[in-house]
Amino acid sequence: VQLQASGGGLVQAGGSLRLSCTASTSLISIDVMSWYRQAPGKERDLVAAISRASTTNYLDSVKGRFTISRDNAKNTVYLQMDSLKPEDTAVYYCSAFRWTNTFWGQGTQVTVSS
Repeated sequence: VQLQASGGGLVQAGGSLRLSCTASTSLISIDVMSWYRQAPGKERDLVAAISRASTTNYLDSVKGRFTISRDNAKNTVYLQMDSLKPEDTAVYYCSAFRWTNTFWGQGTQVTVSS
């Protein structure tokens, strides 16, 4: 599975961005699609995930601000990020989990200025 992420950028605190991740295969074949992020010097953290059944879960610090969604017709998963904070600054990675395999897309930088 190949994943193409896009949508990162520079935004002021309180602003919004929408990340997109397009898979090379049908999302129906993928168990879970997720967004992770990694800030400099820190571990990669799970930000949001959505299952094939569209069950979602979120990192506590983004609940109520971020929304993960999927468009099966476009093989694309989105991460809508609102009320962004400087601490959201990181490289965001899309991943796909299928059977026992995890696939990663390239990262997209999100920078939130104060």
